[in-house]
Amino acid sequence: MSTSAEAAPGAPLALSCGDPAGIGAEIAAAAWAARAPEDPPFFVIGDARLFAAAGAPTARIEAPEEAAAAATRALPVLHRPLPGASAPGRPDPTDAPTVVASIEEAVALTLAGRAAAVVTLPISKRALHEGAGFAFPGHTEFLASLSGGARPVMMLAAPALRVIPVTVHMPLAEVPGALSAALIEETARIAHAALRRDFAIPAPRLAVAGLNPHAGEGGAMGREEIEIIAPAIARLRAAGLDVSGPLPADAMFHEAARARYDAALCMYHDQALIPLKTLDFARGVNVTLGLPFVRTSPDHGTAYDIAGKGVADPTSLIEALHLAARMARARAAAAAAA
Repeated sequence: MSTSAEAAPGAPLALSCGDPAGIGAEIAAAAWAARAPEDPPFFVIGDARLFAAAGAPTARIEAPEEAAAAATRALPVLHRPLPGASAPGRPDPTDAPTVVASIEEAVALTLAGRAAAVVTLPISKRALHEGAGFAFPGHTEFLASLSGGARPVMMLAAPALRVIPVTVHMPLAEVPGALSAALIEETARIAHAALRRDFAIPAPRLAVAGLNPHAGEGGAMGREEIEIIAPAIARLRAAGLDVSGPLPADAMFHEAARARYDAALCMYHDQALIPLKTLDFARGVNVTLGLPFVRTSPDHGTAYDIAGKGVADPTSLIEALHLAARMARARAAAAAAA
């Protein structure tokens, strides 16, 4: 696995350009405009013309080390020109190689310690596949490949809740067959380590949801809890992790229940994302755990339907930038204390 060099003090965040036809440039421009003096500096890797068209004064920089000074007056951009003129809401596959290269460069700079973390703007997997032969389901798997094959774990985080789906992008009918005690254990261990290292939680508490209604109700509504989930929890507890469950998913996301854990492991995508997006849609952040670098992203897509209209909400990106900076500081502190 690739290992990350320690970031230089005050190193900026590296923001990949995302799909040029989506809302990425707009929300990046808005995030820069909304910055406070104490906010972490960031720079974009992409076509400076795209971000200028979105309303941001831009400063073309030659290296990440110039970003902090430039950010006081303009959005710093490592200019990587697109092959043609991009139009909002009209994805162009010829942009795909530049988009992929932006992600690769953000990772390389972060692994080299010249950036503190990677923050990714939304991509269109279809456009990348058509234009660059992109063979990955999404950012998460691509980032794992760039880091040498790390086992990535998706977390969605908001101020009121952190959720981790054990299975992610698959049909619901395939979830029971994909679940295993080993998968649950591995996911929980990666989550536990990340909560300690990247969130500075000394003794993380994990709550594990059941798969079936009422967590199977003793086998009356399914046996996955008895045969798969409970044995995984028992082994995790035996290893010293603070893990509770399997818990009925319909009763573990109200306020009092959330106070009893630091993150919830859920058995499938919607079981995790529905409560988080219901509680705080705007401030949800996508985090990839298990990588040798910190990565966050806004928890939404390219939003082609509103691209170029000036109505895109930058809140999730702003939260992603802030969370990436906090995680990078926590990881650096953990490394220093090791």
